[in-house]
Amino acid sequence: MGPSIPPRVLQLTLPQTDACYTSPCCLKYIILLPCHNYLMHFTRLYATIWGILLTCYSVVNGGNNCGSLKTLLQSSAVSLKIKSNGFHREVESTVELQPGASGHIQVLLVFNWPRGVYVDPYQLAFLSDAVDWQILVDSTIDLELPAHKASSFVTYVYPFFREENPGKIQVSIPFHGRYHQPTFVGETWESIVIEPPKLLLRSEKCWQLGDLEPYTTTEAPCRADNASGCLWVQVQNGQSPGSQTFRLPVGDGSLVVPICGVTLVVTIICTLLLSKYMWKHRIV
Repeated sequence: MGPSIPPRVLQLTLPQTDACYTSPCCLKYIILLPCHNYLMHFTRLYATIWGILLTCYSVVNGGNNCGSLKTLLQSSAVSLKIKSNGFHREVESTVELQPGASGHIQVLLVFNWPRGVYVDPYQLAFLSDAVDWQILVDSTIDLELPAHKASSFVTYVYPFFREENPGKIQVSIPFHGRYHQPTFVGETWESIVIEPPKLLLRSEKCWQLGDLEPYTTTEAPCRADNASGCLWVQVQNGQSPGSQTFRLPVGDGSLVVPICGVTLVVTIICTLLLSKYMWKHRIV
C-alpha cells in the first residue's frame, strides 16, 4: 500500500483511458481521502443514516403506543386470592387493565414461589388446552422433596385477553403444599406466605422505553415457548391486597418417642399372634 495522500483540497480528475474503468482506484483524489478509505467511510455513513431512520420511525410510529403503555402502567393493578383448603389449593390473580389495551400490549405475571409449595408440571401440561394462559417454570420441580430440602422457584405466566372482557384478566394456577419437618416447640402449623405476582407490560411498537420513567424495565423471557429475553416494564404500587398467608399442618416432634414405642409394641404382639396361629395350623 502506498503512502497516504495528505489532506488538501484538490480537483477531481479522471484519466482519459479505458484503464480507469478497470482500476478500483481510478479516482486519484476524492474528498481529501485516498480511495481505499472511501468505502470504509461510506459504510459508516450508511450505518449512521440507517440508525437515524430507525430512530425516527420509532418516534413517529411508536410514540403514541409508548404513551398508551405509560397510561396502562399508571392505571393497571393486580390482586391475589388463595382458594381451596388443605395441601392442594389454587392461587387466583386478577389483572385490571384499561379497556382497549389488548391490541398491542403483552402481559406477564412473575410469581416468586416459596420452597414450602410447588406446582406440578404434569398437571399444568394437562390443563394447557383448557386455560387461556401459558406458563414457563425457571427450574426443574421435584414433586417428592420435603420443604426443608426444596428450593424456591419462579414461574412466568403469559395470559391471553378475552374478547368478552379485554380489560380484565384472571389466572388460576393450582399448587400444592410440601411436607415439613416436625416441630418440637408445640406449634403444629406452618405458615406459608404467597407474594402477589409482579405485573409486567410490554408493547412491540414502543421502542423508547426511556420515556417511561420512573417505571423500571426488567428482562424476562419473551414468551412461554421462547427463553430469549425481552425488556418489560414493571407496574408499581398496583398490587392489592398484598401477600396471602395460609397454614399447613406439621408433625409434633415431641410425640416421636411415644408413637415409635407404641408402634414397636403393637408390631411385636401381632407377630407373636401370627406365629402362634401358623404353628397351630401347621402353616409353613
